[in-house]
Amino acid sequence: MDAIDLSLVDLLRGNARLSYAELARQVGLSAPAVHERVGKLESSGAIRGYRADVEPEAIGLGVTALIGIVEDSGADSDDMLESLRVLPEIESCYFMAGVESFLLKARVGTIAELEQLIVRLNRTPGVASTRTAIALSTKWENRPQPVGPPAA
Repeated sequence: MDAIDLSLVDLLRGNARLSYAELARQVGLSAPAVHERVGKLESSGAIRGYRADVEPEAIGLGVTALIGIVEDSGADSDDMLESLRVLPEIESCYFMAGVESFLLKARVGTIAELEQLIVRLNRTPGVASTRTAIALSTKWENRPQPVGPPAA
């Protein structure tokens, strides 16, 4: 990835709806050249997708919780992860160092729905226990960090 690719990624992270013409203007290339570069970034997996950034409360998901999963010592992690993957309330799943093997970010509409999710999680084969923290408010999230120069 060269400096122009990094600039394109940085611009798209700030506004994924920029046209190829606008991207081209900002990086000093032609629109077809930018189109080709963006296509290569997509096919290589550097750009994984484009999505709408929606206010969770506007769509009825006003409760955000971080749920730590302590894995059963004899558990099959892959099977457990597949069971978690199908739960639509779970937005993100991180593999962790420490006592908790996984940290989940979940969004639900109500505390009662969160309780139901936690009960389902604790009944999931491979889950020994959970620990939940409820976010009182979101100060920021998904803040893109500036793209630095390529490593030498």
